[in-house]
Amino acid sequence: MKRFHNVQSVIAAALAVTLSVCAATALAGPVQRAQAKRIHDRIAGVPPDAVVLNQMEALIVANPTTGPVAAARIAMQAPSFYTTVLKNWVTPWTNRDQTAFAPLNDYTATVIGMVRDDIDFRQVLSGDILYTGGPGLPAYSPANNNLYQQMEDDDVDLGKDTVLVKGTQSAYTGLPSAATAGVITTRAAAQAFFIAGTNRAMFRFTMINHMCKDMEQVHDVHLPNDRIRQDVSRSPGGDSRLFLNNCIGCHNGMDPLAQAFAYYNFNETTGRIEYTDGQVQPKYLINMDNFKPGYITRNDGWNNYWRQGANTVLGFSSQLPGSGSGAKSMGQELANSDQFARCQVEKVFRTVCLRPPVNDADRTEVNRIIGVFRNCGYKVKDVFAETAAVCKG
Repeated sequence: MKRFHNVQSVIAAALAVTLSVCAATALAGPVQRAQAKRIHDRIAGVPPDAVVLNQMEALIVANPTTGPVAAARIAMQAPSFYTTVLKNWVTPWTNRDQTAFAPLNDYTATVIGMVRDDIDFRQVLSGDILYTGGPGLPAYSPANNNLYQQMEDDDVDLGKDTVLVKGTQSAYTGLPSAATAGVITTRAAAQAFFIAGTNRAMFRFTMINHMCKDMEQVHDVHLPNDRIRQDVSRSPGGDSRLFLNNCIGCHNGMDPLAQAFAYYNFNETTGRIEYTDGQVQPKYLINMDNFKPGYITRNDGWNNYWRQGANTVLGFSSQLPGSGSGAKSMGQELANSDQFARCQVEKVFRTVCLRPPVNDADRTEVNRIIGVFRNCGYKVKDVFAETAAVCKG
């Protein structure tokens, strides 16, 4: 009888373990399925079909550590990752209103193509690169946006390399390869930021869009002011204190860097970007009577004064000289900084997690993802996948 009771005890214990495992599995299944769906919703912008959801769930169940990242890569295969999520991510960078409700253009398409093809994203500010349309689509024109408007109207799949095709700006726009600087020298960027003005707008919006810093955030009144142009009054409103305490803090860093754009303009009549190699655009010499002793721009040589003072926190590369000529080398200066990498990761975090990093746990994950981004070839898809895994719920 005692032996019988022992057997009963063993059976009861085994049954309890089995029921416990089954209960845990029953609880884990819905959670992991919900995580898979959330990842797909955030990455692709649309719900997954049953087959895709099953694949993603299986990856998460099989390996809770690497599975969510692998699941996110499956979600990226949806055309809407390119035509909706990436387009909405990039489009605000292409216009002064910073709105996502703007047409597809060569700037947006080029970034989408670079992400799709896992191109080192630092080239976004320096590469001789341009994505155009494949067979059956209108030819690229350096004078209008017709190609990209047609691509959007036809709702083409930008994830296909036969539809969105990699090329070079120098082959399509007439710019010398040495004068190309990634999205800075696309037609859309020129139309938005090289038009009229003094070309400071191009620098300011490059900082906002690719360094996540507006000029007030890099304000430093303690740097040399020897490169501030003549058009900046040293006594605005008759009060020199305004210049010394405010204006100087932006212009002393911006003007030496924005000199890299001295040969560029957007021609409203032709609808094209212009590059006058060796000849400074007249816009750099306007309002010279505001302060005649001010700096006169004679070439496109630039210097990064932010390598000293408060803005050393931007983390500029010690492998670069901090000065040069033209937009390409200046773009390399920005894109090889610590702040450039951080900016891209934080922008993706806001897109995928629907919020900025808000606490120590978020900031720890952001720092980890920055490491992945920098150590694995600056591939933006890595950032999306890693971030989706963090915010899977």
